[in-house]
Amino acid sequence: MEINFTEIPAPEYCASKIFEISGARFDPEAAAALWEEILRHKWLISEKLGRDVGFRTACIDFLENTEEAHQEYLSYVNRNALSEMGARRISREIWDSISDTQPPKQLVNRRIILPLTEDSLSAKHGIIPPKAIMFFGPPGTGKTHFAKAIAGVLSWWYVEIVPSMLMTEGVEKIGANLRRIMEKVRGLDEAVVFIDEFEEIASSRDMGDRIDKSITNEFLKQIPMLRNYNNKILLVCATNYIRQLDAAILRPGRFDCIIPVGGLDEEGRQTILLHFLSRLNVGQVELERLVEMTSGFTPADLEYLFQQVAQFAFEQELARKEDYQVTTETFQHIMPKIRPSLTEEVVDEFEKDCSIYSRI
Repeated sequence: MEINFTEIPAPEYCASKIFEISGARFDPEAAAALWEEILRHKWLISEKLGRDVGFRTACIDFLENTEEAHQEYLSYVNRNALSEMGARRISREIWDSISDTQPPKQLVNRRIILPLTEDSLSAKHGIIPPKAIMFFGPPGTGKTHFAKAIAGVLSWWYVEIVPSMLMTEGVEKIGANLRRIMEKVRGLDEAVVFIDEFEEIASSRDMGDRIDKSITNEFLKQIPMLRNYNNKILLVCATNYIRQLDAAILRPGRFDCIIPVGGLDEEGRQTILLHFLSRLNVGQVELERLVEMTSGFTPADLEYLFQQVAQFAFEQELARKEDYQVTTETFQHIMPKIRPSLTEEVVDEFEKDCSIYSRI
Protein backbone atom coordinates (compact mmCIF):
# COMPACT_ATOMS: atom_id res chain seq x y z
CA MET A 1 0.00 0.00 0.00
CA GLU A 2 1.30 3.47 -0.87
CA ILE A 3 0.40 6.86 0.58
CA ASN A 4 -1.55 8.85 -2.00
CA PHE A 5 -1.14 12.55 -1.30
CA THR A 6 -3.43 13.40 -4.19
CA GLU A 7 -6.19 12.52 -1.69
CA ILE A 8 -5.51 15.65 0.36
CA PRO A 9 -8.52 17.98 -0.05
CA ALA A 10 -8.70 21.77 0.33
CA PRO A 11 -7.41 23.17 3.66
CA GLU A 12 -10.87 24.39 4.70
CA TYR A 13 -12.31 20.91 4.22
CA CYS A 14 -9.42 19.38 6.20
CA ALA A 15 -10.13 21.68 9.14
CA SER A 16 -13.87 20.97 8.99
CA LYS A 17 -13.46 17.19 8.77
CA ILE A 18 -10.89 16.93 11.57
CA PHE A 19 -13.19 19.04 13.79
CA GLU A 20 -16.13 16.77 12.93
CA ILE A 21 -14.16 13.63 13.85
CA SER A 22 -12.30 14.84 16.93
CA GLY A 23 -13.80 18.12 18.08
CA ALA A 24 -10.34 19.72 17.77
CA ARG A 25 -10.07 23.04 15.94
CA PHE A 26 -7.14 23.85 13.64
CA ASP A 27 -6.66 26.69 11.18
CA PRO A 28 -6.95 25.45 7.56
CA GLU A 29 -3.25 25.44 6.72
CA ALA A 30 -2.34 23.56 9.91
CA ALA A 31 -5.19 21.13 9.26
CA ALA A 32 -3.91 20.41 5.73
CA ALA A 33 -0.43 19.64 7.08
CA LEU A 34 -1.99 17.50 9.80
CA TRP A 35 -4.01 15.64 7.16
CA GLU A 36 -0.74 14.43 5.58
CA GLU A 37 0.46 13.18 8.98
CA ILE A 38 -2.81 11.35 9.53
CA LEU A 39 -2.58 9.71 6.10
CA ARG A 40 0.91 8.46 6.98
CA HIS A 41 -0.39 7.13 10.28
CA LYS A 42 -3.30 5.46 8.48
CA TRP A 43 -0.83 3.80 6.11
CA LEU A 44 1.36 2.57 8.99
CA ILE A 45 -1.55 1.10 10.96
CA SER A 46 -2.82 -0.58 7.79
CA GLU A 47 0.61 -2.07 7.09
CA LYS A 48 0.79 -3.48 10.60
CA LEU A 49 -2.76 -4.89 10.64
CA GLY A 50 -2.66 -6.13 7.06
CA ARG A 51 -5.90 -4.34 6.17
CA ASP A 52 -6.98 -0.85 5.28
CA VAL A 53 -8.16 1.11 8.31
CA GLY A 54 -10.46 4.09 8.00
CA PHE A 55 -9.41 7.73 8.11
CA ARG A 56 -11.61 8.31 11.18
CA THR A 57 -9.80 5.60 13.19
CA ALA A 58 -6.39 6.89 12.10
CA CYS A 59 -7.31 10.48 12.89
CA ILE A 60 -8.47 9.75 16.44
CA ASP A 61 -5.49 7.52 17.18
CA PHE A 62 -3.02 10.04 15.77
CA LEU A 63 -4.41 13.01 17.71
CA GLU A 64 -4.34 10.99 20.94
CA ASN A 65 -0.74 9.85 20.38
CA THR A 66 0.75 12.52 18.13
CA GLU A 67 4.39 12.45 19.24
CA GLU A 68 4.59 8.66 19.56
CA ALA A 69 2.84 8.18 16.20
CA HIS A 70 5.24 10.54 14.44
CA GLN A 71 8.33 8.80 15.85
CA GLU A 72 6.89 5.37 15.11
CA TYR A 73 6.34 6.31 11.47
CA LEU A 74 9.88 7.69 11.08
CA SER A 75 11.35 4.59 12.69
CA TYR A 76 9.34 2.25 10.45
CA VAL A 77 10.18 4.08 7.23
CA ASN A 78 13.83 4.45 8.23
CA ARG A 79 14.13 0.70 8.85
CA ASN A 80 12.54 -0.15 5.50
CA ALA A 81 14.65 2.36 3.61
CA LEU A 82 17.87 1.05 5.15
CA SER A 83 16.97 -2.46 4.07
CA GLU A 84 15.97 -1.42 0.55
CA MET A 85 19.18 0.59 0.07
CA GLY A 86 21.47 -2.21 1.25
CA ALA A 87 22.70 -0.41 4.37
CA ARG A 88 25.39 -2.15 6.38
CA ARG A 89 27.55 -1.64 9.43
CA ILE A 90 31.27 -0.99 9.01
CA SER A 91 33.93 -2.02 11.52
CA ARG A 92 36.07 0.67 13.13
CA GLU A 93 39.05 -1.46 12.04
CA ILE A 94 39.02 0.32 8.67
CA TRP A 95 39.65 3.70 10.32
CA ASP A 96 42.46 2.20 12.39
CA SER A 97 44.09 0.75 9.25
CA ILE A 98 44.68 4.27 7.89
CA SER A 99 48.00 5.79 8.98
CA ASP A 100 47.74 8.90 11.16
CA THR A 101 50.29 10.54 8.86
CA GLN A 102 48.08 10.21 5.79
CA PRO A 103 47.00 13.87 5.39
CA PRO A 104 43.26 13.32 4.81
CA LYS A 105 42.88 11.34 8.04
CA GLN A 106 43.77 14.26 10.32
CA LEU A 107 41.65 16.61 8.24
CA VAL A 108 38.66 14.25 8.22
CA ASN A 109 38.94 13.82 11.98
CA ARG A 110 39.12 17.57 12.63
CA ARG A 111 36.53 18.81 10.14
CA ILE A 112 34.09 15.90 10.04
CA ILE A 113 34.36 13.32 12.83
CA LEU A 114 34.79 15.68 15.79
CA PRO A 115 32.01 18.17 14.85
CA LEU A 116 29.61 15.23 14.41
CA THR A 117 30.55 13.39 17.61
CA GLU A 118 31.04 16.48 19.84
CA ASP A 119 27.71 18.00 18.87
CA SER A 120 27.14 19.92 22.12
CA LEU A 121 30.54 21.59 21.88
CA SER A 122 29.94 22.29 18.19
CA ALA A 123 26.66 24.03 19.02
CA LYS A 124 28.31 26.04 21.80
CA HIS A 125 30.83 27.52 19.37
CA GLY A 126 28.49 27.89 16.42
CA ILE A 127 30.01 25.03 14.41
CA ILE A 128 27.60 23.58 11.86
CA PRO A 129 28.35 19.86 11.44
CA PRO A 130 28.96 18.86 7.82
CA LYS A 131 26.18 17.43 5.69
CA ALA A 132 28.03 16.87 2.39
CA ILE A 133 31.69 16.35 1.56
CA MET A 134 33.61 15.35 -1.54
CA PHE A 135 36.80 13.36 -1.99
CA PHE A 136 38.80 13.66 -5.20
CA GLY A 137 42.02 12.11 -6.40
CA PRO A 138 43.53 9.52 -8.74
CA PRO A 139 41.90 6.06 -8.96
CA GLY A 140 42.76 3.65 -6.16
CA THR A 141 43.93 6.23 -3.63
CA GLY A 142 41.40 5.21 -0.98
CA LYS A 143 38.39 7.50 -1.38
CA THR A 144 35.89 4.67 -0.88
CA HIS A 145 38.03 3.42 1.99
CA PHE A 146 37.73 6.81 3.71
CA ALA A 147 33.95 6.87 3.26
CA LYS A 148 33.66 3.45 4.91
CA ALA A 149 36.12 4.47 7.63
CA ILE A 150 33.98 7.50 8.50
CA ALA A 151 30.89 5.30 8.85
CA GLY A 152 32.88 2.88 11.00
CA VAL A 153 34.28 5.43 13.41
CA LEU A 154 30.89 7.18 13.74
CA SER A 155 29.07 3.83 14.16
CA TRP A 156 26.56 4.99 11.54
CA TRP A 157 24.97 2.98 8.75
CA TYR A 158 26.87 2.87 5.46
CA VAL A 159 24.80 3.17 2.27
CA GLU A 160 26.42 3.15 -1.16
CA ILE A 161 24.65 4.54 -4.22
CA VAL A 162 26.25 3.50 -7.49
CA PRO A 163 25.31 5.18 -10.81
CA SER A 164 23.92 1.88 -12.13
CA MET A 165 21.17 2.08 -9.47
CA LEU A 166 19.91 5.20 -11.18
CA MET A 167 19.75 3.56 -14.61
CA THR A 168 17.45 0.64 -13.79
CA GLU A 169 14.64 2.16 -15.89
CA GLY A 170 16.80 3.66 -18.65
CA VAL A 171 18.61 6.96 -19.06
CA GLU A 172 15.40 8.99 -19.36
CA LYS A 173 14.46 8.03 -15.78
CA ILE A 174 17.81 8.79 -14.13
CA GLY A 175 16.69 12.19 -12.81
CA ALA A 176 13.47 10.75 -11.39
CA ASN A 177 15.34 7.84 -9.81
CA LEU A 178 17.88 10.24 -8.28
CA ARG A 179 15.04 12.28 -6.79
CA ARG A 180 13.36 9.15 -5.41
CA ILE A 181 16.57 7.85 -3.85
CA MET A 182 17.41 11.21 -2.30
CA GLU A 183 13.92 11.36 -0.79
CA LYS A 184 14.69 8.06 0.93
CA VAL A 185 18.09 9.37 2.02
CA ARG A 186 16.49 12.39 3.69
CA GLY A 187 14.38 10.02 5.78
CA LEU A 188 17.42 8.21 7.21
CA ASP A 189 19.20 8.96 10.45
CA GLU A 190 22.81 8.28 11.45
CA ALA A 191 23.91 7.19 8.00
CA VAL A 192 26.88 7.86 5.72
CA VAL A 193 25.60 7.85 2.13
CA PHE A 194 28.36 7.33 -0.42
CA ILE A 195 28.21 8.09 -4.15
CA ASP A 196 31.22 6.95 -6.16
CA GLU A 197 32.06 8.01 -9.72
CA PHE A 198 30.27 11.26 -8.99
CA GLU A 199 31.31 12.74 -12.32
CA GLU A 200 28.73 10.45 -13.96
CA ILE A 201 25.94 12.15 -11.99
CA ALA A 202 27.06 15.79 -11.89
CA SER A 203 29.09 16.32 -15.04
CA SER A 204 29.55 19.76 -16.56
CA ARG A 205 26.37 21.07 -18.20
CA ASP A 206 28.46 22.99 -20.73
CA MET A 207 29.51 19.73 -22.41
CA GLY A 208 26.54 17.51 -21.53
CA ASP A 209 23.45 16.58 -23.48
CA ARG A 210 19.87 17.21 -22.38
CA ILE A 211 19.78 14.20 -20.03
CA ASP A 212 23.16 15.02 -18.44
CA LYS A 213 21.99 18.56 -17.79
CA SER A 214 18.74 17.39 -16.20
CA ILE A 215 20.59 15.00 -13.86
CA THR A 216 23.03 17.72 -12.75
CA ASN A 217 20.15 20.16 -12.25
CA GLU A 218 18.32 17.59 -10.12
CA PHE A 219 21.34 17.04 -7.90
CA LEU A 220 21.80 20.80 -7.46
CA LYS A 221 18.24 20.86 -6.07
CA GLN A 222 18.75 17.86 -3.81
CA ILE A 223 21.76 19.03 -1.78
CA PRO A 224 20.05 22.13 -0.27
CA MET A 225 17.03 19.96 0.56
CA LEU A 226 19.32 17.50 2.37
CA ARG A 227 20.80 20.36 4.39
CA ASN A 228 17.38 21.49 5.57
CA TYR A 229 16.71 18.23 7.43
CA ASN A 230 17.72 18.11 11.07
CA ASN A 231 18.96 14.52 11.04
CA LYS A 232 22.38 12.91 11.12
CA ILE A 233 23.15 12.24 7.47
CA LEU A 234 26.53 12.68 5.84
CA LEU A 235 26.62 12.60 2.04
CA VAL A 236 30.07 11.60 0.78
CA CYS A 237 30.80 11.86 -2.94
CA ALA A 238 33.98 10.74 -4.67
CA THR A 239 35.42 11.46 -8.08
CA ASN A 240 38.57 10.56 -9.97
CA TYR A 241 37.99 13.40 -12.40
CA ILE A 242 37.05 16.56 -10.56
CA ARG A 243 37.63 18.67 -13.66
CA GLN A 244 34.60 17.02 -15.26
CA LEU A 245 32.19 18.22 -12.56
CA ASP A 246 29.82 21.11 -13.14
CA ALA A 247 31.17 24.38 -11.75
CA ALA A 248 27.98 25.01 -9.75
CA ILE A 249 28.50 21.77 -7.81
CA LEU A 250 31.90 22.99 -6.62
CA ARG A 251 30.76 26.39 -5.36
CA PRO A 252 30.52 27.02 -1.58
CA GLY A 253 27.13 26.11 -0.17
CA ARG A 254 26.92 22.67 -1.73
CA PHE A 255 29.81 20.70 -0.22
CA ASP A 256 31.20 21.63 3.18
CA CYS A 257 34.64 20.27 2.26
CA ILE A 258 36.32 19.23 -0.97
CA ILE A 259 39.17 17.00 0.14
CA PRO A 260 42.09 15.66 -1.94
CA VAL A 261 43.07 12.03 -1.43
CA GLY A 262 46.46 11.36 -2.97
CA GLY A 263 49.41 9.05 -2.56
CA LEU A 264 50.75 7.35 0.54
CA ASP A 265 53.85 8.42 2.40
CA GLU A 266 56.23 5.80 3.79
CA GLU A 267 54.40 5.49 7.10
CA GLY A 268 51.08 5.21 5.27
CA ARG A 269 52.39 2.36 3.13
CA GLN A 270 53.89 0.70 6.20
CA THR A 271 50.54 0.76 8.02
CA ILE A 272 48.78 -0.89 5.08
CA LEU A 273 51.60 -3.39 4.53
CA LEU A 274 51.43 -4.48 8.17
CA HIS A 275 47.65 -4.82 7.89
CA PHE A 276 47.92 -7.18 4.92
CA LEU A 277 51.00 -9.05 6.20
CA SER A 278 48.99 -10.06 9.27
CA ARG A 279 46.74 -12.09 6.95
CA LEU A 280 49.54 -14.10 5.31
CA ASN A 281 51.63 -17.10 6.34
CA VAL A 282 54.78 -15.01 6.77
CA GLY A 283 58.42 -15.98 7.18
CA GLN A 284 61.30 -13.48 7.04
CA VAL A 285 60.03 -10.21 5.53
CA GLU A 286 62.04 -6.97 5.51
CA LEU A 287 59.34 -4.37 6.08
CA GLU A 288 61.59 -1.40 5.30
CA ARG A 289 62.51 -2.99 2.00
CA LEU A 290 58.83 -3.50 1.13
CA VAL A 291 58.07 0.13 1.95
CA GLU A 292 60.87 1.20 -0.36
CA MET A 293 59.75 -1.15 -3.16
CA THR A 294 56.16 0.10 -3.13
CA SER A 295 56.80 3.80 -3.79
CA GLY A 296 54.00 5.14 -5.99
CA PHE A 297 51.59 2.37 -4.94
CA THR A 298 48.05 3.34 -4.02
CA PRO A 299 46.05 1.41 -1.39
CA ALA A 300 44.35 -0.41 -4.27
CA ASP A 301 47.76 -1.30 -5.75
CA LEU A 302 48.89 -2.71 -2.39
CA GLU A 303 45.72 -4.76 -2.03
CA TYR A 304 46.24 -6.22 -5.51
CA LEU A 305 49.89 -6.96 -4.69
CA PHE A 306 48.89 -8.97 -1.63
CA GLN A 307 46.21 -10.84 -3.58
CA GLN A 308 48.90 -11.92 -6.05
CA VAL A 309 51.34 -12.88 -3.27
CA ALA A 310 48.67 -14.89 -1.45
CA GLN A 311 47.73 -16.76 -4.64
CA PHE A 312 51.39 -17.49 -5.39
CA ALA A 313 51.97 -18.83 -1.86
CA PHE A 314 48.87 -21.00 -2.12
CA GLU A 315 49.99 -22.50 -5.43
CA GLN A 316 53.55 -23.08 -4.18
CA GLU A 317 52.41 -25.02 -1.14
CA LEU A 318 49.94 -26.98 -3.24
CA ALA A 319 52.70 -27.98 -5.67
CA ARG A 320 55.44 -28.67 -3.10
CA LYS A 321 53.21 -30.40 -0.54
CA GLU A 322 55.03 -28.55 2.27
CA ASP A 323 54.60 -25.37 4.29
CA TYR A 324 55.31 -22.25 2.25
CA GLN A 325 56.09 -18.98 4.05
CA VAL A 326 55.99 -15.61 2.33
CA THR A 327 59.35 -13.82 2.41
CA THR A 328 60.90 -10.69 0.94
CA GLU A 329 61.97 -12.81 -2.02
CA THR A 330 58.31 -13.67 -2.70
CA PHE A 331 57.50 -10.00 -3.07
CA GLN A 332 60.55 -9.43 -5.26
CA HIS A 333 59.29 -12.22 -7.53
CA ILE A 334 55.78 -10.72 -7.82
CA MET A 335 56.63 -6.99 -7.94
CA PRO A 336 57.75 -6.79 -11.62
CA LYS A 337 54.25 -7.84 -12.67
CA ILE A 338 52.61 -4.82 -10.96
CA ARG A 339 52.99 -1.22 -12.06
CA PRO A 340 52.36 1.58 -9.54
CA SER A 341 49.39 3.80 -10.41
CA LEU A 342 50.95 7.06 -9.27
CA THR A 343 53.30 8.06 -12.06
CA GLU A 344 54.98 11.48 -12.06
CA GLU A 345 52.44 12.71 -14.61
CA VAL A 346 49.48 11.59 -12.49
CA VAL A 347 50.96 13.19 -9.36
CA ASP A 348 51.62 16.49 -11.19
CA GLU A 349 48.01 16.64 -12.43
CA PHE A 350 46.69 15.83 -8.97
CA GLU A 351 48.75 18.60 -7.38
CA LYS A 352 47.34 21.09 -9.89
CA ASP A 353 43.82 19.96 -9.01
CA CYS A 354 44.60 20.35 -5.31
CA SER A 355 45.58 23.99 -5.77
CA ILE A 356 42.42 24.74 -7.78
CA TYR A 357 39.65 22.67 -6.19
CA SER A 358 40.54 21.86 -2.56
CA ARG A 359 38.32 23.50 0.04
CA ILE A 360 39.12 22.33 3.53
